[in-house]
Amino acid sequence: MSIVPLIPENAPFSAEQRAWLNGFLAGIFSRAGAPNAATSASESKALTPLTILFGSQTGTAEGLAKQAAKEAGKRGFAPTILDMAAVSLDQLPNHANLLVITSTYGDGEPPDSAKALHSAVSSAAPAAQLAALRYSVCALGDTNYTQFCRAGKDFDAHFEKLGATRITPRTDCDVDYEAPFTSWLDTTLSAFGSAPAAASSSPEAAPAAAEPYSKKNPFAAKVLTVRNLNGQGSAKEVNHVEFDLTGSGLEYEAGDALGVIPQNCSDLVSAVIQALGCDGEEAVPSPAGELPLRTALTLHYDLGKPAPGLLEALNVSGSTLHHVLDALLAATTKPTPTAFVAALKKIQPRLYSISSSPKAHPNQVHLTVGAVRYEVNGLPRKGVCSTFLAERALAHGTAGVFVHSNKAFRPPADPAAPMIMVGPGTGIAPFRAFLEERAATKATGKNWLFFGDQKASTDFLYREELEAMKASGVLTRLDVAFSRDQKEKIYVQNRMLEAATELYAWLEAGGHFYVCGDASRMAKDVDVALHQVVEKAGGKSPEEAAAYIQALKTAKRYQRDVY
Repeated sequence: MSIVPLIPENAPFSAEQRAWLNGFLAGIFSRAGAPNAATSASESKALTPLTILFGSQTGTAEGLAKQAAKEAGKRGFAPTILDMAAVSLDQLPNHANLLVITSTYGDGEPPDSAKALHSAVSSAAPAAQLAALRYSVCALGDTNYTQFCRAGKDFDAHFEKLGATRITPRTDCDVDYEAPFTSWLDTTLSAFGSAPAAASSSPEAAPAAAEPYSKKNPFAAKVLTVRNLNGQGSAKEVNHVEFDLTGSGLEYEAGDALGVIPQNCSDLVSAVIQALGCDGEEAVPSPAGELPLRTALTLHYDLGKPAPGLLEALNVSGSTLHHVLDALLAATTKPTPTAFVAALKKIQPRLYSISSSPKAHPNQVHLTVGAVRYEVNGLPRKGVCSTFLAERALAHGTAGVFVHSNKAFRPPADPAAPMIMVGPGTGIAPFRAFLEERAATKATGKNWLFFGDQKASTDFLYREELEAMKASGVLTRLDVAFSRDQKEKIYVQNRMLEAATELYAWLEAGGHFYVCGDASRMAKDVDVALHQVVEKAGGKSPEEAAAYIQALKTAKRYQRDVY
């Protein structure tokens, strides 16, 4: 495209006047969005195709994929975001430039949406079928788990095995993923041939908008209620926690999670300070600036599993050390307070499935949280956030919170579709929200809940609410399994098998199947039971049942919120 001078040469101006006017008018038109030589050259340059493939269990990887697409668009790419569930091995060669962003959950498992592709690439024979593919992997995980970033590591190795070219090394992100992700994205986009995004220039700085509340900027929500849901004599402690969101602008949907910023227990902080040989008043750096050691340890640093850097600084082995305090007690020499906090990880928010519908509880959000308490070598230990909520949040008055969207876990979009929910223990949380949502919207679809715990007399969480929902017709069917109320232990998967014929009929009628809870045991057992239900009631072979259930997943009719 040729550019016509703004002031033509035959205009009644001198060369100097014409040059000055051209420059002046070009600046005005550029700021107004009019085409000029620079924008025309940019438009004429073809954008580089880039596919961003994500595997997400709770929405984090999907959110980062959108962030990557936004940045790639600024740097000369034409990005396409794809869920791994929508891509087969045969389709991968169609994507020349590929960013892979995937989480890991449970015992090193890929996200549900990534399982089919993971299985396909892992079982494929070594070949050069992906020889034209250039890729890089960003793996999300948690170093507290032994199979840290396993899914991302698998995809990286399998792509290489199939002949693809790794354009930049894989990045493995811990729970504090923002900085390593940003660095990986910048390096990888550059390796694919982009230049850094140009900083926008404006003659006048726009007024700064108020920063919305988020993980980086949590809202100090008033703690309204902390109520124990268990009866006297229970072996468990599950609390119903309510927060006030008034004035926050935070919005959520049934199926989302709430991030809570915890505070460390004062007894643990005192024990750590004593083990260091300090008094707690020493000034140390923190994410919020210089603070007394006691305050910094209470609010900003992770005192759980010791990071490798701390073990190295203390010159101790980490194989039997479960907490920072254990590492300090095992060390023969103690670091300075500043060196100590420099070797700690930042305290991270905990995500909890929201157990309320915003339609039923405007300006509020509810959680269902099991308090974690246990012993290590005879010493008591506590779950950081669960006991913060149980013991101290109400007295403290507020807690930092933010909404974590999980679009992969939602009630059926069709209000007439049947809904089957399996949520033992605290896994009932999102299904309380689902049922409140269906009641508030007057959805006509049938609702079936499988709930289980230890004893009906002490552990039937939300019993009165569920029985009221059943009486009103919102809850069509309620099947319970209390494992310790009889000699033979009975679990939710046993109740599923007992009701196989009707459960399969609900699926055949378009039912959606949901699971929430422990990934490594309960969710696996429920998945096995679901396959058996389809085989038994549907008269299918194991292979046909597997295909049937895969079709449910592909149609987003089998969704899991597992951890």
